[in-house]
Amino acid sequence: MNQPADIRQNTKYFQAPILGKSLTQILTSFGGFFATCAAMYLLSTVSYWIALALSPLAAGFLVRIFIIQHDCGHFSFFRGRRANDLLGFACSLLTLTPYASWRRQHAGHHGIWNDLDRRQSGADIYSSCLTVAEYRALSPLRRWWYRTLRHPVVANILLPPLIFVGLYRVPFDSPRTWRYERRAVYITDLALVAMFGGLGLLLGFAEVATIQLPIMMLASIIGVWLFSVQHRGETALWARHADWDSVSASVQGSNYLRLPAVLQWFTGNIGYHHVHHLSPRIPKYRLQECHESLPALRDVPTMSFGDGLRAMHCVLWDEERGRMVTFHEADAGAA
Repeated sequence: MNQPADIRQNTKYFQAPILGKSLTQILTSFGGFFATCAAMYLLSTVSYWIALALSPLAAGFLVRIFIIQHDCGHFSFFRGRRANDLLGFACSLLTLTPYASWRRQHAGHHGIWNDLDRRQSGADIYSSCLTVAEYRALSPLRRWWYRTLRHPVVANILLPPLIFVGLYRVPFDSPRTWRYERRAVYITDLALVAMFGGLGLLLGFAEVATIQLPIMMLASIIGVWLFSVQHRGETALWARHADWDSVSASVQGSNYLRLPAVLQWFTGNIGYHHVHHLSPRIPKYRLQECHESLPALRDVPTMSFGDGLRAMHCVLWDEERGRMVTFHEADAGAA
């Protein structure tokens, strides 16, 4: 892999949060989300289907809030850790994602991403894969199960809402030694019960469920798609540990998802994922600035929105060809 290490050094200038921009991000994201939800509740008294038409907009704002939570987990949104933690917890009450537990799990993802010899160390189905040889060595039943879990409909549409609404209510992926993180999951649950319980008593539990669940379902699907495809595609690089280095893992193992301006705004610039992996302390609103200022960061795998949809099928690493491949390609090669 062997990318020049000074690329990371050159990103340090962009790591400083800008307080005014951080506060503006909070205002536009939270303000937009609450305003859209309020409009949905008001419109539901006229027609639920008219109200439901606003759910993609609310989901877009919720994705922005999740990216803020993500930045807080990297301590990049504010200069102080306490301010990041407080805001991150506030975000978690809307994203349903326990802040402390997810933060630690995500830090592990940054440490092992695209290292073939460490990919099972806390990774999930969205940030890990089998090699073609490993896939072909599975029994027919296990191969079917592996394919089923990673089918785009299952992995990107059916599972995300279940993960965010259900699995995140328990510390299912936290080792028992993570006492603080496990306890924080239940503290988050208690806060959610209080928040949605109060909202339900005020507006009606059925009304709250029929408004908030569609928003959460859409936001979770969008968020998981963003996370998964930015580590996929034919050009995403994996390496054995002896050949692995963190700089190359960032600029060759993740990609630049080039989105239309409005989608880039709603996704909080996270499409500049190669920059984020290279320097997680850069706030989301400075990722584009960093990308455009450093020539070395422009020569990275670039993915359009259409490429991102196709990348959902790239799920296996072919060590012989040195690229990600689809199940169809792996099965055809074995024939």
